[in-house]
Amino acid sequence: MYDVVVVGAGPAGSMAAKTAAENGLNVLMVEKRQEIGVPVRCAEGVSKAELANFVEIDKKWIAAEVVGAKIYAPNGAEIVLAEEHAGNEVGYILERKIFDRHLARLAVKAGADVIVKTAAIGLERKDGTVKVKLKRMGEEWEVEAKIVVGADGVESRIGKLAGIDTTLKLSEIESCTQYLMSNIDFDPDYTYFWMGNEIAPGGYIWLFPKGERIANVGIGVMPSKAKKEAKEYLDDFVDERFKDGKIVEVVAGGVPVRGEIETAVADNVMLAGDAAHHADPITGGGIINALKAGKYAGIVAAEAVEKKNYSAEFLRKYDELWKNDFGKTLRRNKILQEKILSMDDETLNKLVGSLAGKNLGEMSVRNITIHLIKANPRLLWDIKDLFF
Repeated sequence: MYDVVVVGAGPAGSMAAKTAAENGLNVLMVEKRQEIGVPVRCAEGVSKAELANFVEIDKKWIAAEVVGAKIYAPNGAEIVLAEEHAGNEVGYILERKIFDRHLARLAVKAGADVIVKTAAIGLERKDGTVKVKLKRMGEEWEVEAKIVVGADGVESRIGKLAGIDTTLKLSEIESCTQYLMSNIDFDPDYTYFWMGNEIAPGGYIWLFPKGERIANVGIGVMPSKAKKEAKEYLDDFVDERFKDGKIVEVVAGGVPVRGEIETAVADNVMLAGDAAHHADPITGGGIINALKAGKYAGIVAAEAVEKKNYSAEFLRKYDELWKNDFGKTLRRNKILQEKILSMDDETLNKLVGSLAGKNLGEMSVRNITIHLIKANPRLLWDIKDLFF
């Protein structure tokens, strides 16, 4: 019998396990892969200030530190956001393989048990608790839990088994491919973003430095707008920009861009991170939201065990916490994303061009959008109330 079983050992899962264990709960965390942190399924960029709220920074899992960002319109027009006003969208580029294992170790240090190569394949509620069926190397067994935290990614099995609506339309998921590339030229002090319906329909291409002439180069496209696979668009871009580059690793997957879901809870169950679609609809970033959600899930799990109340009604305290923190941003950015999706390249050129050479202050989605609205009121007046 465990107080909490956490399924998935990414940032959300490890933070939930750590927080629950720190609050005196008996915690088991399972990870279906044989190695925590593998494969890496994100660009690995994260805000310095926000990350420091959760962990003590350790250079062992910092691949690079950037001081600004460069954003390119389809016609090549450039916005440069430098160190003094780069804000919270730039900072550290992580080594997720090391970082995720570090978080899992923190959970173990707090008292959680961790098992890898173990999948959760079934849930059965009985007398207020849950029997979780686990499978490892062909062997099946059950553990009993009061609370299950599903941190098992965008196609969350826990969410489906618990009856939480996590379905995604084609317009609510980005198809992504990323290369770790060497032997390419760029300024390692900056992250890079390229926009355009021809090169990345419904999304963008990114470059996140990871060392001298080494970087994550990736793409996200909207399947409903794309005419070919994400990898094909990325290959075209790489062939043009980084012809002499060497591809070291390849990862692919989906990123939820649905925005805020109605609820991430059911009786005895909470979902966190990508399982709850907590990724930002504009940037696709989800590490910080995952850490926040994991912490909130651990806190509410401790309250539920203390009160001996594991009902969905009680667990909606968790919904309240994450929605009051970043739920509004998910809602707002989903509307902004849909607005951007309706724009052709000519309009995107006009928007980026209207900000070229201006001091924008901090680099956040909200702040950039405010400047865009001021510079292009006719184009963006209908969304002004979201940002002012």
